[in-house]
Amino acid sequence: MSDDATPPEALARDAAERELARLAQEIRRHDELYYTRSAPELSDAEYDVLRRRNEAIEARFPDLKRADSPSDRVGAPPASSFAKVRHTRPMLSLGNALNDDDLAEFEGRVRRFLNLDEEEPVVLYGEPKIDGLSATLHYHEGRLALGATRGDGETGEDVTENLRTLRDLPHTLTGADVPERLEVRGEVYIGLADFAALNREREAEGEEAFVNPRNTASGGLRQLDTALTAKRRLRFFAHGWGEVSEALGERQGDVLARLAAWGFALAPHARRCAGLDEARALHREIEAVRPSLDFEIDGVVFKVDRLDWQERLGAAGRAPRWAIAYKFPAEQAETVLHRISISVGRTGALTPVAELEPVYVGGVTVSRATLHNEDVIAERGIRAGDTVVVQRAGDVIPQVVRVIEEKRPAGSEPFVPPAVCPECGSHAVREEGEAVRRCTGGLICPAQALERLRHFVARDAFDIEGLGAKQIEAFWAEGRVKSPADIFDIEEKDGDPHTPLAEREGWGETSAANLFRAIEARRRISLDRFIHALGIRHVGQTTARLLARRYRTVDDWREAMEAAAAPEGESLEALTDIDGIGPVVAQAIVEFVAEPRNGAILDALCERLDIEPFEAPTADSPVAGKTVVFTGKLQQMTRQEAKARAEALGAQVAGSVSRATDYVVAGEEAGSKLKRAEALGVAVLTEDEWLAVASGEAPPPAAEPGGEEGSDGTA
Repeated sequence: MSDDATPPEALARDAAERELARLAQEIRRHDELYYTRSAPELSDAEYDVLRRRNEAIEARFPDLKRADSPSDRVGAPPASSFAKVRHTRPMLSLGNALNDDDLAEFEGRVRRFLNLDEEEPVVLYGEPKIDGLSATLHYHEGRLALGATRGDGETGEDVTENLRTLRDLPHTLTGADVPERLEVRGEVYIGLADFAALNREREAEGEEAFVNPRNTASGGLRQLDTALTAKRRLRFFAHGWGEVSEALGERQGDVLARLAAWGFALAPHARRCAGLDEARALHREIEAVRPSLDFEIDGVVFKVDRLDWQERLGAAGRAPRWAIAYKFPAEQAETVLHRISISVGRTGALTPVAELEPVYVGGVTVSRATLHNEDVIAERGIRAGDTVVVQRAGDVIPQVVRVIEEKRPAGSEPFVPPAVCPECGSHAVREEGEAVRRCTGGLICPAQALERLRHFVARDAFDIEGLGAKQIEAFWAEGRVKSPADIFDIEEKDGDPHTPLAEREGWGETSAANLFRAIEARRRISLDRFIHALGIRHVGQTTARLLARRYRTVDDWREAMEAAAAPEGESLEALTDIDGIGPVVAQAIVEFVAEPRNGAILDALCERLDIEPFEAPTADSPVAGKTVVFTGKLQQMTRQEAKARAEALGAQVAGSVSRATDYVVAGEEAGSKLKRAEALGVAVLTEDEWLAVASGEAPPPAAEPGGEEGSDGTA
């Protein structure tokens, strides 16, 4: 059985690690398709299956959680066509529940985190989950000053003027007690009646109809011409808030009522639920009225109603602990699988892909679906020519659910895995314990080299305007770009030996000049984006940011990674001490930097680029930037809540004690970590002392001079 077909509880440790790597890569690709390109390939249900599988494996093997885990990532980077907006408070995504048991588990997690008694009621506020585009609005003294998309959760796109065209979005707030500063968050959508009318108008004018409302709203909000945005007839439902100059209330429902009084539209059928029974009943009610609504929804969002509890619960990675989306069941459709093609990824993985007769399902026309690997094909009995059921709920990854065997054409043959790479002809092998077949061609394989270059210029990497996947493919084919450093020599070497870019078909002087300017603008790049662009295995945006935050400059990072090649040195210990970077990720990073050809690429890039030192966002906290280790049993909060509070204050929470540790917070029954802290002279705080230091009520303590480490080297 393949890794991705094996239930999480049955996975061996090595298989779980491989599966987490596959899921991280696949989810990252679909995030970009959904959030940035407005061209998803999967339904929400299919996408949710991937995320839930990832979370289940992480729960079973918490030490295998990757630093670029999808559970810590939101959305996709903002497009370069708009000015960037840094969110003062991250715009998070939501975890999902697919059934009543999942909702009960959510409530149980809230109880455990807050250490609530069983008789303490957990009141939830439920509202329809609008299938639209997240946006945030900033009001100063009651007037709309700025509007932005979510982007990657930390940075979005400035679409203020486009948002001003929305018919039900107030430009000036009316009513009493409007705060001086107010950030309102919600969903931009298009009504179904307006969507149908818009398509009738397009068809009458001989234009192609839009495929679904969500993508139409997303594309409309990103129009460079506000007049085009206005034609989309977009609307806005408010559902939350970000930065405010004063407290808005004590409960979720009360604050939303204030937003309504100030002129914002709210989704209908929302209400408080005194417990799980009422929450489940609301979910059934909203699902029943779903067909009669004038907007698309794909579930019900439940939030802890008490705002003080929301504050304590905080967030875990990409999602708040105090909210969950209880999704509706996936939609399915029948279609014909014409053939099974093979896609070669940048790691050499050969992925079978179902080429389908286009079918509309879950709000999107689906023509391709990943089949993951040959074991999945064999287990589901999938053959070319089969009539199959595909599933895609709302908006994410399409999946072939099953074959309708009674409709199988005569003479069909079982799928035979390729023995050679379709791109370079090298042997394709499947190693023992691996779920995927891989090309052995390495750097001679154009697919792998080309995929690495595509990754290098992707939106969340160098994001060079005008240099996308198609342009990279063309430049690769003619030999103009063979390595990342070649990109920054295009203008200097233009015309030698290749045809000048301005003379190539489809270019011209203006297009060539624009590309040269765009490349020049990207010679200056932040360290975290630079590391992510390198395509190191297991290193995504989150891991790259962790590395940049710890090492600050590219020279210090490279020097530390080279030193970490020594298996027992302090550099390797410091690398694995970063919370979120385990031995497997650390090994991949060290091996990448140590490989001579990669070193040559790094040298060439460093010669051509200005790689900015990483500057972490400043936090108004006495423990911002400090490295903290918690050990033993805490009394005033759970360990989970203690770590969450520390991270919210800008501290880095580590899992083991080293010379880089600033404080060890020791509860009852503290063990080897306390002994190691004492041996190294790291400042040791009680829980009360830590809370006093973190709140600014007491000065940070000075570390005692350390003695020799224990002979057992315990950590």
